[in-house]
Amino acid sequence: MANRQIEPADRLGLVSEYYFSRKLKEVAQMNAEGKDIISLAIGSPDMPPSEKAIEKLCEVAHQPDAHGYQPTMGIPELREAMAGFYKRWYGVELNPKTEIQPLIGSKEGILHITLAFVNSGDEVLVPNPGYPTYTSLSRLLGAKIVNYNLQEDNGWQPDFNELERMDLSRVKLMWTNYPNMPTGANAQMRTYERLVQFAREKGIVVVNDNPYSFILNEKPLSLLQVPGAKDCCIELNSMSKSHNMPGWRVGMCATNATFISWILKVKSNIDSGTFRGLQLAAAEAYQNEPEWHRQANITTYASRRQYAEQIMRVLGCQFDPNQVGMFLWGRIPDKFDNAEQLTERVLHESRVFITPGFIFGSNGERYIRISLCAKIEKIQAALERIEQIEW
Repeated sequence: MANRQIEPADRLGLVSEYYFSRKLKEVAQMNAEGKDIISLAIGSPDMPPSEKAIEKLCEVAHQPDAHGYQPTMGIPELREAMAGFYKRWYGVELNPKTEIQPLIGSKEGILHITLAFVNSGDEVLVPNPGYPTYTSLSRLLGAKIVNYNLQEDNGWQPDFNELERMDLSRVKLMWTNYPNMPTGANAQMRTYERLVQFAREKGIVVVNDNPYSFILNEKPLSLLQVPGAKDCCIELNSMSKSHNMPGWRVGMCATNATFISWILKVKSNIDSGTFRGLQLAAAEAYQNEPEWHRQANITTYASRRQYAEQIMRVLGCQFDPNQVGMFLWGRIPDKFDNAEQLTERVLHESRVFITPGFIFGSNGERYIRISLCAKIEKIQAALERIEQIEW
């Protein structure tokens, strides 16, 4: 009797391997061959968290009674620190007991929110270009993707006239991301106000993914600053970018108590609470002084950005100098058929890895993205290599 062949779940056919997962294998092979690839592709901060956060983690890790299971809803110290952070930087009042849910990073929040609000076959509004996880997780969970356009000539803001013309009768969630990744478009209060109005009128939950508000940005904004936003909107925030803690996996979502209870119901059936030492260290990091934020999130990235802009100019790309965030987004010259044609040439001729914009959606096909998450010396070296190509 023949053995039955084992097959993966059908949902795996709805997504492909994440671009960076696939491409980093190629880069690793090139490095193994001695080609010394400089990566300016991934947005993983290369600087450490604040010293007091590290000290707190070490202190708690040495406590013999700190290693047990923790509450899925997070310890009170962390929720209170998150509420204090929102009050101090955004002027937003949050009840730490009922309006905040700590997360193992924002990516986890995307999963839990979708599970809490979206049934199989429901529709989800996803920006084009936008973070690929909005699309991939929605597909894995059986939702239908409805893209809405972000265009350069509209400052990469939603076109609400276009949205009003769409059939939104089956839409449950709308994903937004300001300050925007990959385009670097900053948050605008008028956009936030329109989003809250849109959510209320259409009965759609707007989820703003807000991890970049401190990077190269003098005036951080939150969607929850708009009156009434908590009634119909959710905001994700993360310590990965603003506090140099990507590997620590600490994030949060903030909204009304009812929405939080739904999200917690999902989360409590999927994972357990984060290690107590990480939570207390994160709470400590939320108390970082403004001077720490300026040095880590503005001064350092501004110095790196100068060299990234030079790379864009050498490549003949056009870019908006008012971009914020830890990337630089630029439009490729007309002589290239698409962005990947340019990035592949840079990779194989200059041994520099930068990101083609097509991975963020069709509206990114003629753009590239350079990460600022590398030491100045590395970005300078990348510039020198790229300058050697006969363009």
